[in-house]
Parts: sequence; structure tokens; C-alpha cells
Amino acid sequence: MKTTQYFQYTRQRPDRSIILDEWIERVVGKPLREEIQTDGRIRRWARIPEMENRALRVILLEDGETVHNAFFDRNFKE
Repeated sequence: MKTTQYFQYTRQRPDRSIILDEWIERVVGKPLREEIQTDGRIRRWARIPEMENRALRVILLEDGETVHNAFFDRNFKE
């Protein structure tokens, strides 16, 4: 999995360190929803059953494969 330095830095936070690579890859591969930001980055969401069905948001760079950010999104609406 390709990642940015920013992702590697934020992954050290306790709330982010619990997010498994497997979950990120699941969101990237089978998102429930996708949006393109004005800067070209891609937002993808999917539910994670192992975490009480919480929604995980993954931000990808314009290449569609480099992970820039990943976090549980409390405001996600399907």
C-alpha cells in the first residue's frame, strides 16, 4: 500500500493507529461512496463491521492508489 509521509505521521495518533491496513484496502477496493475533491484528491467511504459498522473515510491522492489520510467519519451519511 502506497502512503504519503503525512499519513505515516498521523498514523501514530492513538485514534488512527487502530485502523488496520486491511480495512483501508477494503475501502479503496469496494467503497460505498466516492467523491472527488476540488484539489483532485479522492474520498472513499465504507462501513467496517469489525468496528461496530463505523464508516471509515480514506483520502487518496489523484493517482487513486496513494493513501493520504484515513479516519472514522462520524458524519457519514449513506
